[in-house]
Amino acid sequence: MIPLSTRLSGSRCMGCGAEYTTQPFRLVCEACGENLELVFDHAAIAARWRRSGLRHDGRRDLWRYLNLLPVEDGPDNSSLQVGGTPLVNFPRTAAELGLGRLWLKDDCRNPSASLKDRASEVAIRHAVELGADTLVAASTGNAAASLSALCAFQRRRAVIFAPASAPEAKLVQIRQYGASLFKVDGSYDNAFDLATEVVRRTGWYMRNTGVNPVLSEGKKTVALEIAEELDWRPPDHVLVPVGDGCIIGGVYKGFADLLALGWIESMPRITAVQAAGSAAICTALRQHTDIVPVKARTVADSISVDRPRDGLKALRAVRQSGGGALIVSDEEILAAQQELSRRGLFAEPAAAAAWAGLRPALAEGLIKPGERVCVLVTGSGLKDVSAAGRRLPEAPTIEPTLAAFEDQARKSGLLND
Repeated sequence: MIPLSTRLSGSRCMGCGAEYTTQPFRLVCEACGENLELVFDHAAIAARWRRSGLRHDGRRDLWRYLNLLPVEDGPDNSSLQVGGTPLVNFPRTAAELGLGRLWLKDDCRNPSASLKDRASEVAIRHAVELGADTLVAASTGNAAASLSALCAFQRRRAVIFAPASAPEAKLVQIRQYGASLFKVDGSYDNAFDLATEVVRRTGWYMRNTGVNPVLSEGKKTVALEIAEELDWRPPDHVLVPVGDGCIIGGVYKGFADLLALGWIESMPRITAVQAAGSAAICTALRQHTDIVPVKARTVADSISVDRPRDGLKALRAVRQSGGGALIVSDEEILAAQQELSRRGLFAEPAAAAAWAGLRPALAEGLIKPGERVCVLVTGSGLKDVSAAGRRLPEAPTIEPTLAAFEDQARKSGLLND
């Protein structure tokens, strides 16, 4: 393991470019207030770490990439396993769409059933190293459930602020893990602002997506895994569902780190997909403007954001990689959710948004025939079953007799006379 003081050189502002040392830890730029990005010494890392060493690393979780993470060491107990999720191959669908290859990175397999576990896992370890035992998050559900689950496992305290309108399954999940949940009578942005005030008052650790630069570092491990699983030959395209911008920023950062180390030869084109009712980032990308806040309203609660807090990283991810921006309707998202389910993968609406963008990306020429594509699936459909139920017909209720079954089966076309 390379010492943290050797591999992490400091942080840089995404807005004005101001640079800072690693101590003290800062959430945002002191000069302009914009978000920071952690900066690694890739030359120092490359001199002491080879990708071939990962072949002999017995662990499958994200801590196999510790030398690219902003903490001194991993947790004492990581047996819950965050990361190491499967890259699912869809050859028949690839053939139907004229693609060379098609994969789905299934991060529903993480402990709390979402990609947000990657950020929470690293944030908790960072908090421990800073001496904090209470972590705070504002969330529409997934980040909060993630923090609650992993804090329970690591014996830390989680304080959660979530909109009262968040899906009940996610609120139950948070409470079940024993976190202190405060339902906010307002939007995600209201919950975010309140959490920020609480952190200022208490000194607790801030796990808010889109502010703490450590979170992008946790999320970037999904890109490291994709590259490694494909033997360091990244796909041509990666489609990412976007809300605050933290996930897509992390995806870009992961591939950029690998490029800087010389472990991969090219950056995939990274495409942002947003719901039409919460499309501040994609609108800015498509219109070549700055981000303008919106009044978010979408069935995809996990990407429902008025003002994206990590928007600059999202813009950079798309622009620097040569990717695209797609806006899809709620109806397209729910149809994509159902289509994915018919292929064996039940994703929540926000997670299905990236899949909803696949055909439009082909139609717009963002993706060319024969290219290799990875779609990022970020959370399980079990987190919001009511949304999925909107498009499903009611199952018939029958008497417990063969005759009743046969009668109903004929009506539905399951049996023929």
